[in-house]
Amino acid sequence: MKKLIALVCLLLSSVVAAQSPGAKPLVLEKDMGEKRVRRPRGQTSPPLISEFNLKVTPENSGSRHLVLGTETIPPGAVIGKHRHHGQDEILYIQTGAARVTLNEKEYDVHAGAVVFFPMNTWISLKNTGAEDIQLLFVFSAPGFEQYLRCTSVPSGEPALPLAMDAARECSHKGHVEYEALEAAAKKR
Repeated sequence: MKKLIALVCLLLSSVVAAQSPGAKPLVLEKDMGEKRVRRPRGQTSPPLISEFNLKVTPENSGSRHLVLGTETIPPGAVIGKHRHHGQDEILYIQTGAARVTLNEKEYDVHAGAVVFFPMNTWISLKNTGAEDIQLLFVFSAPGFEQYLRCTSVPSGEPALPLAMDAARECSHKGHVEYEALEAAAKKR
């Protein structure tokens, strides 16, 4: 599995380098990259406090076409219903079990599953298993990594709660719409 992920990263970097002036090839081991921790906020219950690692982004590789990262999602944690404006996404579930909702249809997925959703598809994910989910995410264009940075802190720093208004501003930066954030804004 590690060899497969390293090969995918190397291939993606090669393609990106050919298409992105100034891009540089990268080889990143499992724990290498920009390690970050999501800040808790009121949009999910239980709140999603997970670790992720940005591996291929415009900032670290020069890629203008791809974003790739990994994430650990603890048991019971939920990624709230959202949709990406401007990027398709692929999730590769490496370990664990989840319930994924795409628009209004639910799927139970397990280790080895791939989930593809084009831009503007509503998506949510809940860890339904007893172990952490390890997943790999790939975006067809930069943008969402800005939301991820805006709503997280570097690993090792305190992950203080993020106000809903700040999370909403971050979603605009990252070209993403969260159903709970929009609903909270309309209640005001």
